[in-house]
Amino acid sequence: MSHLAIIPLLLPLFTGIFLLLLREQRIYIKRTLSGISSLIQIAFAAYLLCTVSNGNILVYSLSNWPAPFGIVLMADRLAALLILTTSLLSVFALIYAMRGTDREGRQFHILFQLQLFGLNGAFLTADLFNLFVFFEVLLLASYSLMLHGGGRKRIRSGLHFVVINVVGSSLFLFAAGILYGVLGTLNMADLAVKVAHITPDNISLVKTAALLLFTVFALKAALLPLYLWLPSAYSQTSAPAAALFTIMTKVGIYSILRVYTLIFGNEAGPLANLLDDWLLPMALLTIIIGSFGLLGSKRLRQQVAYLVVISAGTLLTSFSLNSEAGIAAGLYYLPHTTFAAAALFLLADLIVKRRDQMEDKLEEGFVITRQRLLGMTFFVLAILVSSLPPLSGFIGKFMVLRAALEHPALPYIMTIILASGLLTIIAMARTGSLFFYEAHAVDKSTNTYVKQGPPEPLRVRELLPIFSLLGLCLLITAWSGPISQYGQDTAKQLLDTPTYIHAVLGKGVQ
Repeated sequence: MSHLAIIPLLLPLFTGIFLLLLREQRIYIKRTLSGISSLIQIAFAAYLLCTVSNGNILVYSLSNWPAPFGIVLMADRLAALLILTTSLLSVFALIYAMRGTDREGRQFHILFQLQLFGLNGAFLTADLFNLFVFFEVLLLASYSLMLHGGGRKRIRSGLHFVVINVVGSSLFLFAAGILYGVLGTLNMADLAVKVAHITPDNISLVKTAALLLFTVFALKAALLPLYLWLPSAYSQTSAPAAALFTIMTKVGIYSILRVYTLIFGNEAGPLANLLDDWLLPMALLTIIIGSFGLLGSKRLRQQVAYLVVISAGTLLTSFSLNSEAGIAAGLYYLPHTTFAAAALFLLADLIVKRRDQMEDKLEEGFVITRQRLLGMTFFVLAILVSSLPPLSGFIGKFMVLRAALEHPALPYIMTIILASGLLTIIAMARTGSLFFYEAHAVDKSTNTYVKQGPPEPLRVRELLPIFSLLGLCLLITAWSGPISQYGQDTAKQLLDTPTYIHAVLGKGVQ
């Protein structure tokens, strides 16, 4: 039994508990401890990825209770990739928060570590009940992070976020209860075995539970029509929290990918490939609605939130192809879109502070002069999120389209993805023009231009996390060969259900 699989849980958990013992006034100590813990998490996440990259599946049974009766953690290529992505993202969001966001409310660093605990747990757990538990942990932390610092708009958006996720949690419990009542287990590997041999009398009940689970995961992934909570919630919260939240939709996407390839995949008997008729149309419609939402947005932060929705649709389009090439393409695109959207959320916060009362409104206002570095950064990020060549966004979408070449829905997939890219270019060009080129503030009473005061100078620590996230996107571009190969290996492992079942229910592969 490998203890490496539990370290991504213990580090943020113990860090959060220790921070809870410190007085709120000791912010510098909290920053130091939280930062060191996050850096250590990157080291362990990278080591975990290297350990499983040769095909190993690490299994950890808490208190040595064997599966399917005990709590089991499992780390394979997919889980390791997402944990490393989360660890890298969290460090740079945390560094940005140390500019002062962490002072706007109480217990920011504790909530931040609790969020990481929930995220890592969701990626590592091997049973549905503990997936529900980790969902609740990360959602509890995200509720508090969203409201951190207060404000009427945040509270209103946060209330919508809380209500809809409470409904989702209730549906999750109903689904888990049905599965346990019918099959007598919630361990994913054991469920995969029992669903494959389900009796005809129980098919309708298990199918109902499976569709309830899909509804919950689609809600977390912001899939149409369950995405409406996301643009408001993500655009109103603080920049570091919004940056970290870009990985939260990936939890829902991960859950769909894991559950519906393992439990309801090719070897699930009468319930095999349960989502084949549903997932692709919903994913494509999500891209369409997200693109029009992006074009109609009135604020930059709202635009970035819709970019998160579009990326969720793109990822699920790729995964819905139900092929190794489609899954591999999505896994290449996933870290790119996470880092790019997070960097754009952080950049939007810098822009807000330099446009006076105009904030990030897409209206004629103060041009951001003498800020060439800020403008160039926006330009590069616009290229990334628009998936223009030669950067990683273009490579990722090209891989998605190539994977769809033999799919009967290819004309729809290609048209929608390319049209979405065009609309993104138009939206980003309009935003950049308003912010950095032709914007002016007009006094309507006199119909004259208002002079702008001197811009707030940029500090290195403000730009460091944004440049770091940009650097990660450039590394994804430069290392496209090894990363895409890792994605292909991950896709093969993910579709190899017997190996997963043997690892969890048997001795496991150490």
